[in-house]
Amino acid sequence: MAFFGKIFGTVAGFAAGGPMGALLGAALGHAADKNTLLDPPPGGWTQQWKRRISPDFAGAASYIAVKLAASSGKKDQLLALCMIILSAKIAKCDGPVNRKEIDTFKRFFPVPAPQQKQIGKLFDQARQRTDDYHKFAEELANAFQNEKSKLENFLILLFTIAKADLNTDESLHPAELKFLRHVHSIFKLSENSWDYAFNGGTPRSASSEPDAYITLGISPTASDEEVRQQWRKLVREHHPDVVAAKGASAEEMEASSIKIVKINAAWDHIKRNRGL
Repeated sequence: MAFFGKIFGTVAGFAAGGPMGALLGAALGHAADKNTLLDPPPGGWTQQWKRRISPDFAGAASYIAVKLAASSGKKDQLLALCMIILSAKIAKCDGPVNRKEIDTFKRFFPVPAPQQKQIGKLFDQARQRTDDYHKFAEELANAFQNEKSKLENFLILLFTIAKADLNTDESLHPAELKFLRHVHSIFKLSENSWDYAFNGGTPRSASSEPDAYITLGISPTASDEEVRQQWRKLVREHHPDVVAAKGASAEEMEASSIKIVKINAAWDHIKRNRGL
């Protein structure tokens, strides 16, 4: 059964958009198979904990699960938990969760029967309150501060759920806009990322932040101008016209064409996330 859960998760993840979705989906399937989405920490939930966090025990349990995933470096489970929780909260913040919002969530994460109970339980618990969403966004921001592409795709998915019940001439509810703006701010994303998500952009399958810098052969701490100069240098070196002028073979020309595409994709990725 566990094997099929992981396969379900990965497929569902691709539907949610590229590598970020695949990572999320795989974690979701694995955790649901093992019934660990809301497992208690070692030693179990004590009565003392229940008294201290009452009456919102379910919400506190979800947050503790997220904190445990973050502190133990289980970023895939952290991402899975937060995506379910924040999806529920954005759906609820403008009023009762409706069928269109639930169907949109299910479209991104088509959940087979064996996992429906666990995931549905977490979703239902998360929508009981919406004023605590920032805590989950902050955990994500800390864990993925060097992987802005994942955070951008996360914001896009939240926008998609928020817009699910809108007619063509309707605008987002002020509560939804406030929620999304705050998450955008917590994630420390560029205005370009906001505009892209706000205007209906779809999750991108671009390389992750570290991969983009590796492609350009430069440190993530380099200045904007240093990154720009490195990109230009690599374009000059690997442009097919330059390679052809050196008498390159057909194989070398093909490799050059692939290389220049990767260089430009990495530059576009960094440029977008830095707001250049």
